[in-house]
Amino acid sequence: MIGIFDSGIGGLTVARALMDQLPDYDIIYFGDTARTPYGSKSPETVVNYSIQDTEFLLKKGARLVIMACNTASSVAFDKVSEKFNYPLFEVITPAVKLSVKKSEKKRIGVIGTRATINSGAYEKKIKKISSDSRVYSMACPLLVPIVEEGWLKKPETKMIIKKYLHPLKTKQVDTLILGCTHYPLLKNIIQKKIGKRVNIIDSSLSTAEDVKKFLQKNPEIDSEMSKKGKAVFFVSDSTPQFEKTAKVALKKNISLKHVKI
Repeated sequence: MIGIFDSGIGGLTVARALMDQLPDYDIIYFGDTARTPYGSKSPETVVNYSIQDTEFLLKKGARLVIMACNTASSVAFDKVSEKFNYPLFEVITPAVKLSVKKSEKKRIGVIGTRATINSGAYEKKIKKISSDSRVYSMACPLLVPIVEEGWLKKPETKMIIKKYLHPLKTKQVDTLILGCTHYPLLKNIIQKKIGKRVNIIDSSLSTAEDVKKFLQKNPEIDSEMSKKGKAVFFVSDSTPQFEKTAKVALKKNISLKHVKI
C-alpha cells in the first residue's frame, strides 16, 4: 500500500497522479486538515507533525510513504528518514529535476508557503545540479487557505495570484515550479497570470513518475504492495467544503474518513 500525507487536501493532487499512473495499487491518504497549513508553523512543529503523519500511515499498512507536502518535504524529510526504515519520497527533488530540464533561459521561479520558501530547499537543489541557473522565489501564504476553502474560481483568487506572480513576471522566468501540492488546483489561473509561454512544473506529476520508476526498479518492495485498486482517504477534520474540494482534486466523489491522531 502506498501512503500519502499532506497538511490538508492539496496532496490529493499527488494521489490523483498516482491513481492515473499506478491504477492497480492501493493508496491510503491522510490530510491533516485540523492543523493546516503547515507553512506557517515552526520547523520543530512541522517535523513533529510529519512524524505523527508517517506513523499513522505505517500503522494502517503503508509500505512506502510520500510526503505530499512541500513544507514537510523541505523542513522534515531528513528527520523523518532517520526515524523510519521505509521508502520515503518528497515532492521537491522530482520538480527540481524537471524544471532544470525544461528551462532554456535558466530563469526559474518558485512559489510556495513561507516555510518552504524560507528553507531555500528549491534554490539549493536547483543550484546543485545547475549552478548557473537563476532562481526567484515567492512566498504565497494565502493560496493554501484559498484551496482548502474551495475558492478555486473566485475573482479575489485571480487578483491574489496576479499580485503574487507579478515580481516573477518582471524577472522573466521561463519556468515556474508549483512548490506546494495545493497549487495544481489553481494551475489554470496561474498559467494565465504568469503567461502561456512559461513552463509550469507540477510536482504531483513528477513525484508519481518517480514512485513508479522506483517500484519498477525494486521488485522486492513492489511485491509487498497490495494491488486491488482501492483508495482510502483520512482527514483530521472534516467539513462539507473539504468534500467538495476533494472531489475537484480527484475528479470523482469520495468519502473522507475523520480520524484523530
